[in-house]
Amino acid sequence: MSLIRGRGLGLEIHLAGWEFDAAVNELTARLGERSDFYRGTSARVVLGEEPLSDEQVEALRAVLSSAGIELRAVEPAPDGAELARRRAMRPKRELKLSDAARSLVADFDGARADIAERRKRGEASVRRTNANAAAAAASAALQVAPPPPPGTLYHVGTLRGGQALHHAGNIVVVGDVNPGTELVATGDIVVFGRLLGVAHAGAQGDNDAKVYALQLHATQLRIASVIAVDEEHARSASEPEVAFVRDGRIAIAPFSKAAEVAG
Repeated sequence: MSLIRGRGLGLEIHLAGWEFDAAVNELTARLGERSDFYRGTSARVVLGEEPLSDEQVEALRAVLSSAGIELRAVEPAPDGAELARRRAMRPKRELKLSDAARSLVADFDGARADIAERRKRGEASVRRTNANAAAAAASAALQVAPPPPPGTLYHVGTLRGGQALHHAGNIVVVGDVNPGTELVATGDIVVFGRLLGVAHAGAQGDNDAKVYALQLHATQLRIASVIAVDEEHARSASEPEVAFVRDGRIAIAPFSKAAEVAG
């Protein structure tokens, strides 16, 4: 039998079925597990068949007090008639249905009435559907949706040799792209840093794709099917640059003049 029970804002300690010393030891252990949880509450002790001596009551009071619990009363266990009286005095809970629950009840009632009417007419309880007709209707309703537009892969940090980024869409790197790295995008490539690795923009054949970088010194540039290897472009650029396809070749221009040069 449980020794400690919660009752409202307080505790009940039931000694029925417990030898007193064992009950004190168990109570001490239970309260010690959560030393501050019960602090500030009160408790009443419900006796078993044996009454407690004054020394035993004081021992219980000391255990409770050490946990910050006030001993409020020591009462004999209620008999059967008293328990029945207490149960009868408990307020009865009224079952209240939510709007959603009431809706479900109405739906079930309607379904039961529909089934009963069908049985009276000698029909099946549930409408039988033509599986082939349903499948044909579903197939006719299906439409091929266009693929979503490509997004942008946004990477923050330096890319070191051996690393690669492949993406169906644009790639934006905030950081340096070191030699030995590879960027492959179906759209544009933008590097807010030094581009020293391999960059392939427009990988699915987009000749209008471009490669932007604060310092564009790629070991290999590729836009769509046009390839350029950086052999001469070793100067230090004073502003960001952009690579694009012009007349079947890859050209590199300062970002500020890219529009007029590409045009």
